[in-house]
Amino acid sequence: MVNIGHYIEIAIEWLVEECAGFFNVLNVCVEGFINSFQLVLYTIPVYIFIPLAVLLAWWKSDKSMGLFTLLGLLLILGMGFWEETMQTLALVLSSTCMALLIGIPLGIWTGKNERCNRILRPILDCMQSMPAFVYLIPAVLFFGLGTVPGAFATVIFAMPPVVRLTGVGIRQLSETAMEAARAFGATPRQLFFKVQLPLALPTILIGINQTIMMSLSMVVVSAMISAGGLGEVVLKGITQMKIGLGFEGGIAVVILAIILDRVTQGIAQKR
Repeated sequence: MVNIGHYIEIAIEWLVEECAGFFNVLNVCVEGFINSFQLVLYTIPVYIFIPLAVLLAWWKSDKSMGLFTLLGLLLILGMGFWEETMQTLALVLSSTCMALLIGIPLGIWTGKNERCNRILRPILDCMQSMPAFVYLIPAVLFFGLGTVPGAFATVIFAMPPVVRLTGVGIRQLSETAMEAARAFGATPRQLFFKVQLPLALPTILIGINQTIMMSLSMVVVSAMISAGGLGEVVLKGITQMKIGLGFEGGIAVVILAIILDRVTQGIAQKR
């Protein structure tokens, strides 16, 4: 019998003991990053936030999406979940930013280096196919309970799409455009920033959209480790057998997901 779990436990326990200082510093930094998003979202009054969100949805999508955003946010406000929605949105935005800071450079690397692509592909497959709940275990051991382990698990779970699609965008560039840029004397730096990156940007934006949606789904699961937000509302509905409360939290999550999805899709399509 091969007891792989035993060796994984030994490795994680070693990391917890030997790298405790590093994880404490990382915990403080990530918590401050998340709190800054929450502070901004809490500071904006509801009567300003909703019109801004409606205008953004109207501008980047269409009139019907603007109307949906207005009605959806008013419904969330009427159900009394505004603070939880802002917590969830702050955790989604902060986790997405961290996932993009790591994922986009990795995607560019895989697009330019076939060996790196072959090495990272099975790792990304594992990250995407691993059950989401498994990521909560090391997150709690490294950071305890709260928003930080939720963000840690979310980053790991949501990062693969942007890595894959960034690599695909770089690899599928037109060779004709590349040769034309070289013929005009473009340096490698100019070739990347003025030709490769702009041409690959629509595909990268689709990857960002998928990362945001996966972050939202994982943030809800992270309520099991006290990450808060709408996931906690859904979790209370499950654990306390309050069907109405669970559905209300689920409806709020769906509204937020649709708004984020349509806005980011609109940005990608218009780009």
